[in-house]
Amino acid sequence: MYGFWKPRVLGAWRVPAAGPVILAVNHAHNIDGPMVMGTAPRPVHFLVKKEAFVGPLGPFLEGIGQVKVDRESTDRNAIGNALGVLQQGGVLGIFPEGTRGEGDFASLRAGLAYFAVRSGAPIVPVAVLGSTERRGRLVKGAPPLRGRVDVVFGDAFEAGDGSGRRTRKALDEATVRIQGKLTDHLENARRLTGR
Repeated sequence: MYGFWKPRVLGAWRVPAAGPVILAVNHAHNIDGPMVMGTAPRPVHFLVKKEAFVGPLGPFLEGIGQVKVDRESTDRNAIGNALGVLQQGGVLGIFPEGTRGEGDFASLRAGLAYFAVRSGAPIVPVAVLGSTERRGRLVKGAPPLRGRVDVVFGDAFEAGDGSGRRTRKALDEATVRIQGKLTDHLENARRLTGR
């Protein structure tokens, strides 16, 4: 990432140095995941759509520990693999909206709450800003080469209410709490970076 762009990383010290953690990342561009993987202080295992695992990219993604997920159904294998990352004290990266969009955390899926409540891992919000502001001249679908992209890590927080409940209602309540925290972090990151 540092070879193609000029990432400015803020708050990376907020990622716990050890133990399971979930990075909840906004997703507006294809480079957002690789940008976080390249700038995070610990190795990150992202949930990646199975459609990305084609050709030589498939073995590469598997080799660097990314978790293949079928977004069309409940992918029990992906769920088990993601929980395994957390059980082993690793870092799981999730795009809470499930797909690329405005990158504003406006519509969260329940997956993030499920993993956080089930594992007890803290969530660190991450805002990637600047990946969609301008188009590059050489590669139209990417930010300009050597352009600045900001990666802002927020304060870790617990998703659950402390009761240990894993009911549908508990997950729905956790999703609402998570969305508030992520939205607040995004607003703070925009204010901090001027973007």
